[in-house]
Amino acid sequence: MKYKYKEQTKSGEVLEGVKESFDKFTLAKEIRSNGNIPLSIVLESAGKFSFSNILKFNIFSHVSLAEKIVFTKNLSGMLSAGLAITRALSVLQKQSTNRKLVDVLQSLNDEINSGGTLSSGMAKFPNVFSTLFIAMVRSGEEAGGLPKVLSEIGITLKKSYDLNKKIKGAMIYPSIIIATIILIGILMMIYVVPTLTATFKDMGGELPASTKLVIWMSDMISQHILMIIIGFILFVGVIISLSKIKKVVWYFDYIIIRLPVLGTLIKEMNSARTTRTMSSLLSSGVDMSRALSITRDVVQNVHYKKVIEDCIIAIEKGVPMSVLFKENLHLYPVMVGEMIEVGEETGKLSQMLIDVATFYENEVDDKTKNLSTIIEPVLMVFIGGAVGFFAISMITPMYSVMDTIN
Repeated sequence: MKYKYKEQTKSGEVLEGVKESFDKFTLAKEIRSNGNIPLSIVLESAGKFSFSNILKFNIFSHVSLAEKIVFTKNLSGMLSAGLAITRALSVLQKQSTNRKLVDVLQSLNDEINSGGTLSSGMAKFPNVFSTLFIAMVRSGEEAGGLPKVLSEIGITLKKSYDLNKKIKGAMIYPSIIIATIILIGILMMIYVVPTLTATFKDMGGELPASTKLVIWMSDMISQHILMIIIGFILFVGVIISLSKIKKVVWYFDYIIIRLPVLGTLIKEMNSARTTRTMSSLLSSGVDMSRALSITRDVVQNVHYKKVIEDCIIAIEKGVPMSVLFKENLHLYPVMVGEMIEVGEETGKLSQMLIDVATFYENEVDDKTKNLSTIIEPVLMVFIGGAVGFFAISMITPMYSVMDTIN
């Protein structure tokens, strides 16, 4: 295969050309053997427009969190076993079935072969590797402990994956039930209610208010279904637009953390995410200000972001970080501030943070398990109420007519 290449000579001159080679790694080795540095090596046909290139490039492909966990664990294991990083990346590239990940791994290999680092290569893919991921890899490279740091990243990602999975799992059951009820309700409004409405008109008599409401809803859905769909799309568009307005997001996040059951769950989830992220970064050698900046980007709620921003300002002024956490008990439980204070006093802040993270992750785990038992009776009441309202609305006119006849 022919490759376009750029190389830098010892004098600093940049040369470029086209060469036939088995693969790009062989060509890079050949360039180095001549005492030069390979800057870039690409397949000569890579830039040409072809159907095969279109198939290879999939804008919808992505690297899932589960795939990133496997990647970090495998890379850590191979580096610990003594494999060169380029060899390890090549092995992972051959093993991967995700086209996007294969391209990313190829790019990382090219970056390292060109004299760059793993972290600098990852920085080119912000949609794949988070700021937290890149910062920890960079600190591992600087400290000479990349395998250990990659293992720590894998653990952190796994905890985040498990946490998100538990939350989503708890929401799947009620989401399916509610969606099914809505679908059944729409079908009944379109096919069942109009038949009953015709019967009521034939019988005559005054209809109850609830029956009129059901008939009105049926007429709206049957006759204006297209307008309802358009209205729903517009409503979703408005919601998305509002979600980009800072003031709206501020109020929404404020309401969320004050909901009876969900609010407590969100507080504990954010406490776990904050402390685990900070612990991972600090144990990897990242300085406190940088660790807090990355943690601020990891948490989603704007009120938690504000607390961490205040922490950054506070520590730069010499104020202990624990003070800010203890002042915001409406967001972080008492235990978080107290444990951070102990960590600051004993010099074991990273260990204290990981202990807090583990505690609240277990709390979230227990609450998500209990959430289904809480949601189930609420759904039963909701379903019973909806079915009861519909039944009463449809049966009451029939009884009224029967009474009139008698």
